[in-house]
Amino acid sequence: MKHDVLDSGFVALLDLMGDDLAVVRSARVSFGGGSKGEEKDRKLIRYLMKHGHETPFEHAVFQLHVKCPIFVARQWFRHRWSSFNEISGRYTSFDEGEFYVPDKKRVREKVNKQGSMVADIPSEEHVEFAEIIRAECRRSVDAYNRLLEQGTAKELARIILPQNMYTQFYWTVNARSLMNFLKLRCDIHAQYEIRLYALAIRSMFRERMPWTSDAFEEFYTYEEA
Repeated sequence: MKHDVLDSGFVALLDLMGDDLAVVRSARVSFGGGSKGEEKDRKLIRYLMKHGHETPFEHAVFQLHVKCPIFVARQWFRHRWSSFNEISGRYTSFDEGEFYVPDKKRVREKVNKQGSMVADIPSEEHVEFAEIIRAECRRSVDAYNRLLEQGTAKELARIILPQNMYTQFYWTVNARSLMNFLKLRCDIHAQYEIRLYALAIRSMFRERMPWTSDAFEEFYTYEEA
């Protein structure tokens, strides 16, 4: 299962250990029980979510492959209750690097200083904005390649590459931590780019753990656009 995100990014589900029934079994093991049928199992998951009994949700684990801009990854890595392994610029050269280029310029919101909104400017100014970014990316890659040609170590040459360059990583996260990520990053106040990734993951989560997803969205709301 793979979702394309932004101009060249994606998020792909590689593996899943456990599901809604894993949550049910983990919750009922205290009493030596297991599944009691869909109706009672769904009620149990709803009860757990409503009352904040969240440890059973740690027994379902997702492994995702993510390709996103570096600045998105740095926000993502703030979610520490999970595991990350990222491509390394010490060992891999970026001579043909890919860069995220927004098609619209955004400006700071007047009320929410941390947020942004699409600038109310003529379309040609949006085009000029994107071309400035592309030109600077090309220049940084040219400089990076010159440094490599001069024998500079990859780990040092990479320091001139910009934050909108794409990186890739594997993310392994249990359902409890994944729901915390969705609660924060699907919200309209999250940065636009990471919110698109979160919404793609929410779609995967709904498909693979529908009972848990329903309960989560009932009790842990977030403000959507």
